Amino acid sequence: MPTVNFEPLERVLVTNDDGIDAPGLRIAEQVASVIAKEVWTVAPDTDYSGGSRQINLHKPLRINTHGDKRYSVSGSPADCVMVGVGEVLKDKKVDLVLSGVNAGVNIGGDVGFSGTVGAAMTANVIGLPGVALSQAWKERDNIPWEASQKWIPEILKILIKNKHWPWKFVPNINVPSVSSDKVEGVSVSKQGYSTRVSPLIEKRKDLRQQEYMWLYLSKDHGHPGDDEDISVLKSNRVSVSFLTRSISDQEVTSELSSLFEK
Repeated sequence: MPTVNFEPLERVLVTNDDGIDAPGLRIAEQVASVIAKEVWTVAPDTDYSGGSRQINLHKPLRINTHGDKRYSVSGSPADCVMVGVGEVLKDKKVDLVLSGVNAGVNIGGDVGFSGTVGAAMTANVIGLPGVALSQAWKERDNIPWEASQKWIPEILKILIKNKHWPWKFVPNINVPSVSSDKVEGVSVSKQGYSTRVSPLIEKRKDLRQQEYMWLYLSKDHGHPGDDEDISVLKSNRVSVSFLTRSISDQEVTSELSSLFEK
């Protein structure tokens, strides 16, 4: 991977969807400290996985302090970006929003549900560069966080020094589930389109015999192409895909542009 001359950013805002106490948040803060002079954290007060870009408009939000420049919010990851920029740092310029590091990948069909990606997208919507960071794992009690800690700062330096800075897109970085020395490199990838997500519902009854349900997502990655994010991760390489907040199908829009004309 190439090396670049890098001048640290002035200020980075860190958030996530796993909550203020998540170990991946500490990794993101360490990553941010490599690329910025100031690191501020505003994260959900509890796990908000699957929150996508949800914002809460019908309930009050509360902020709690967790030490110097660390805050939690009683809301979603997107709420945290809004509160971080609009209240906590309202008198300071934010150069970049880091979202993660998520415990688990955000690839293929995961991207649409992900609170990690949602927070980065929210930054993009309000005019700030945002990046989503995720760490793959095989055993939850043995997540190789050191791989993210080693590889992500260098990737970010290259992306920030690129001519596209400040980004109009959202980089989505996924680190494979291997130790840092086993990572084979970095590849630009496409968001996987072969992944199919299906709902799994488990019904239970509480002590009062009232029925409730747990929702889980079953994933079938199908037969991904070599350039898709899932294939890149399987080859023990870091996947970097570039997302956009527009979900329009540009090709179909162009093809059908005259569909309703006489």
